Amino acid sequence: MGSYILITFFFTLLGTAYVKGYDIVKSKSPEHLPQFYLIMATIRMLLVLTVVGICILLTENRENATHIAVVSIGMYVAMMVITLSLRH
Repeated sequence: MGSYILITFFFTLLGTAYVKGYDIVKSKSPEHLPQFYLIMATIRMLLVLTVVGICILLTENRENATHIAVVSIGMYVAMMVITLSLRH
C-alpha cells in the first residue's frame, strides 16, 4: 500500500512541475514551448522508469511488483493525456 501512495505522490509532483514550468516558459519565452515539452517528456519518462524500476527491485513479492508496474504505466499514460489536453 505504501508503494501506491509514494507513486501517486511522485506523479502529482511530476504533473505539478510540468504545469508550473509550462506556465513560466509560456509567459517568458513562448517560442521555446516545443523544446520544453520534449525535454519534460524525456525527463518524465526517465524518472518514471527509474522510480518504477527501484520499486520493483525493492518489492519482495513479484505479484505486487507487477501491480506496481501496471499502475505506474497507467498513471503515466493518464498524466501524458491530461497534460496534453490541458495545455495544448
